[in-house]
Amino acid sequence: MADHAHKLEILRGLVKFKSNTQKIWGVLILLTIVTAIEVALGIVKPEALMAKVLGMKLLNWIFIILTIVKAYYITWDFMHMRDETKSLRRVVVWTSVFLICYLIFILLQEGGYVDAVYKNGFITRDF
Repeated sequence: MADHAHKLEILRGLVKFKSNTQKIWGVLILLTIVTAIEVALGIVKPEALMAKVLGMKLLNWIFIILTIVKAYYITWDFMHMRDETKSLRRVVVWTSVFLICYLIFILLQEGGYVDAVYKNGFITRDF
C-alpha cells in the first residue's frame, strides 16, 4: 500500500494540524463559521447591503460568493483536488466556474423578465 501523506493544513497553510481528525474538525469549524455568517446576514439583512450592484442587491452577491467559496473549499479539501495534477484541477474548477456564471446569468435574465411581466403584463424581448 502506498504511503500517501495528506496535507494537514487549511487556508493556504495559515492553519496547520497534527492529524487528519484535527483537520476534519478544523474544516468543519471553518465551514460552520462561513455558514453562520450567511445565516446571520440573512436574518439581520443590514440596510447598507441592500444597495443594487449589477442588477442585484449587494447582500445577494455576498450570499452567492460565500456559497461558491464553501463549494470550492469542500471540493479542494474533501474531494482531494489539491493532490491532483494542475491540468485536472483547472478543468474541474474552470468548468464549474463557467457553469456557475452561466447559471447566474440565466437566473438574472429570467428573473428580470418574470419581474417585468408581473409589473407590466406580457412583454417580448429581442435578444
